[in-house]
Amino acid sequence: MNLITLENIYKSYSEKPLLEGIKLNITDEDKIGIIGVNGTGKSTLLKIIAGVEECDKGTITKMNGLRIAYLPQHIEFNDEDTVMDHVFNGPGEVMAVLRDYEHVLNEMKHNSEDSKLTDRLLKLTAKLDALHGWEIESEAKAILTKIGISDFEAKMGSLSGGQRKRVAFCNVLITPSDLLILDEPTNHMDNDIIDYMEELIKKRKGGVLMITHDRYFLDRITNKIFEVDRGELFSYDGNYSTFLEKKAERMQMMEALESKRLNLYRNELAWIKRGAKARSTKQKARIQRFEEIKNTSYAVKEDKMEMNTASSRLGKRVFELEHISKSFGDNLIIKDFSHIFTKEERVGIIGNNGMGKSTLLNIISGRLQPDSGEVIKGETVKLGYFTQENVELDGNMRVLEYIKDTAEYVTTNDGTKITASQMLENFLFEGPLQHSFISKLSGGERRRLYLLKVLMEAPNVLFLDEPTNDLDIQTLTILEDYLDNFGGTVVIISHDRYFLDRTANRIFSFEGKGEILELVGNYSDYKDYKEFKEEQLQEEVSKKKEEPKQKREKQQKLKFSYKEQKEFETIDEDIANCEAAIEKLESDINKQGSNFVKLQELFKEKEEMEGKLEHLMERWEYLNELYEEIQNQ
Repeated sequence: MNLITLENIYKSYSEKPLLEGIKLNITDEDKIGIIGVNGTGKSTLLKIIAGVEECDKGTITKMNGLRIAYLPQHIEFNDEDTVMDHVFNGPGEVMAVLRDYEHVLNEMKHNSEDSKLTDRLLKLTAKLDALHGWEIESEAKAILTKIGISDFEAKMGSLSGGQRKRVAFCNVLITPSDLLILDEPTNHMDNDIIDYMEELIKKRKGGVLMITHDRYFLDRITNKIFEVDRGELFSYDGNYSTFLEKKAERMQMMEALESKRLNLYRNELAWIKRGAKARSTKQKARIQRFEEIKNTSYAVKEDKMEMNTASSRLGKRVFELEHISKSFGDNLIIKDFSHIFTKEERVGIIGNNGMGKSTLLNIISGRLQPDSGEVIKGETVKLGYFTQENVELDGNMRVLEYIKDTAEYVTTNDGTKITASQMLENFLFEGPLQHSFISKLSGGERRRLYLLKVLMEAPNVLFLDEPTNDLDIQTLTILEDYLDNFGGTVVIISHDRYFLDRTANRIFSFEGKGEILELVGNYSDYKDYKEFKEEQLQEEVSKKKEEPKQKREKQQKLKFSYKEQKEFETIDEDIANCEAAIEKLESDINKQGSNFVKLQELFKEKEEMEGKLEHLMERWEYLNELYEEIQNQ
């Protein structure tokens, strides 16, 4: 089913068009990834499709009643809203009723005797029954719990940026929609959460359109790739890996066409120079064709960044950590950690948000002091620190000013001197953009500019804290190539699995309670190790379950104890009585569906009875197994 069609869409914020003649079609079967260099209009295109912005020219045709759920890159929220307020902040009657229900429920916790609140809750409960809203509420709380949000009444203003993004993701996922639009959904997300998001989006019915730099995410979800390049849009069927193959084929074809055009142009130019006269219709047509050939070209040059800046010499000693520990209050972040960094070591640091990854980098760099232990820094170390936040960028400075403030020129590995302006061009900041204020740049362009500043300082040790956030895939690819040839030590904090696989040769994994696991290899090697350890753990659990049986086999004669004999005689009846009690409780719950206080009591009683039944079933299995062994002696 066709959801939305865009025809000849134009959009500009200055004299130069950002999007020019865009045509696309999205169906309910499409799961589309949009890629392209930062600043080419990817987010703008999403906003136009989502209806947040309007295009300057063009037509947009939507399916009747099309429902769109949109996750922007930067979340807008009310500080005083609770998590559930924001989750149910969507269009439609069911979402409005869910918002009211959660609000009244929260008020009743402080004033359960208020009859007006009770009456209102009963009415809202009836409405949710009619709208089948309980499924949405249950799904929302299940998703929030799975992505690490357990306090549903927490204020949005008290959450971290990553937590807000998770709440907003839950909001768009549970909002009934035909088209889900996501702008950088994996930014600031833990790897476990990204895996979970993948599964949710893959199972979801309806169209999906998203911007992401996570290449594994694109590979596992998308069946179509849209590439935005110089204001145009190119469509490729397949996932990211297929896109790479098909784009290479397209570029080869464009090069062949351009070569053919140039040959034809040279031949026609020679004819023109010989003094062609436009007397006959045939000659006029040939001259006209020459003008068309002259004014037509096939773009084959890709925007590429070159990062071949030279780094200063690095001695044998880099950083040595001796028994480092760090706590914040009762929260132990790092416990007795030691490591000697070596030249050309590539360390990838992973772990859930808030576990202390950035804290470790800040301790090593001297920005933060450990509670105990020592950090020894090599005399030749020149550190380049690419932080998670763009704290060093002044929006009132111009782009060229900002880079010149670091260096007027940079020396490359081959000794060539490149000016700040030329280096900016290599980083896709051309012409007028160099004289723009930093405040006018997109988030990705600012990150790219900040990266250039760090590299122009010619460091021999690089700390990269979440370098993949807001950077486009082209920039990441070039950064990966740069790190391949970088002669110093690199330490990377990242949730980008592809980037870690491509760059890391050692993993530091924050496991909790201050423990840091060290493992040689990249992220995939770490995953294989964790799966292996999980299999070992399962085998150990299975062996422990078998131990009582093996011990009994060694005994000369097995028999029931007096207590076991009595239990064996009555356990079937006990199980039946317990099941009957649970069945009665479920019936009572259905009858008391509108009585909030009674419901709480019944649910608690049912939970206790289910726990009792589970224990009885375990005892039944044990006693019957023992009975069979006694009979077989």
